[in-house]
Amino acid sequence: MIKLDEGTMPVHTDDGKIILIDQRKLPESIEYFDATDIDQMCFAICDMVVRGAPSIGVAAALSMAAHLKKLASSQSARLSVSTFDQVKEKLDATRPTAVNLKWATGEVHDFASALLNENPTNKEFGEKVFRFAEAMLLEHLARNKKLSDFGQSVVPQDARIITHCNAGSLAACGWGTALGVIRSAHINGLKPQVFVDETRPRNQGSKLTMWELTQDGIPATLICDNMSGYLMNKGEVDLVITGADRIAANGDSANKIGTYSLAVLAHHHGIPFYIAAPLSTIDANIETGEQIPIEFRNKDEVRNIEGKPVTVIGAEALNPAFDVTPNHLIKGIITEQGVLTPPFKQSIKDALQRNCASK
Repeated sequence: MIKLDEGTMPVHTDDGKIILIDQRKLPESIEYFDATDIDQMCFAICDMVVRGAPSIGVAAALSMAAHLKKLASSQSARLSVSTFDQVKEKLDATRPTAVNLKWATGEVHDFASALLNENPTNKEFGEKVFRFAEAMLLEHLARNKKLSDFGQSVVPQDARIITHCNAGSLAACGWGTALGVIRSAHINGLKPQVFVDETRPRNQGSKLTMWELTQDGIPATLICDNMSGYLMNKGEVDLVITGADRIAANGDSANKIGTYSLAVLAHHHGIPFYIAAPLSTIDANIETGEQIPIEFRNKDEVRNIEGKPVTVIGAEALNPAFDVTPNHLIKGIITEQGVLTPPFKQSIKDALQRNCASK
């Protein structure tokens, strides 16, 4: 059983069950969602019960492991790699942009495939695969803490920081990436204060980031997404830090829609723009951001707020969930292997090699 008091754990296990904080209910209430069944987990990922690339990845890994354990216990024959493929494909299809999902299910797939060579009983197989997935949660927490400690080096004293969407405990396995950096800076006496983009259309900033910063006692001011330029022009912003859902080999980074606009504004005003993400967010198989698939979500997310229409009946709408920030707008990528700087193609390659060597 995994339950950590440190930070807000978006996913934990309890006697074989997979329990999620229902992020759709925050900040009004803390409610939990049983996603032990794989179909419930697929729904939870699609409907953003759980969200944020690292948390989605760990949740999917646990779901894959739990489902393989269930299958193993219900039959006498050994499971096959083709079964692993089918389970992985089902989970991977839930969110196409965030690469952590495919990375995490790939880790479970590789472990389960190697385990077959040891000829375990079905019971041993199921238990070992599930324990492997549980360990990934603890590993992600440690990675995000490490990158946050590296990241505080870019935060000046009394920094006024803009962040977009939510990249805190809820999104990143109990500590955070962008908000993790801010949290570490706060703990170490740097006294950051944060301007929080509301992040339309799902309002993760106003609902989740404001809630997390308030819980941590970090000064935070909510702003509409279109107010960032005003603040930058007035000289009231020192730094921009966001998370990422997929980073190409050259450093181009996909994040919640609106991040690209923020990066362009920061560049125009000479304000450093940083991405904070674990190395599992890097997709070394794609050269540039042009190859990153962009998820388009239900148009009603734009036409409605809290289920109530905010436009004319039958209005056409567009709802890309992510945009891509080109690498020339990014000053640094904060990872558990340090703050990577341009040229990103080389620094990313070196960081991935160091990471492999340290395992």
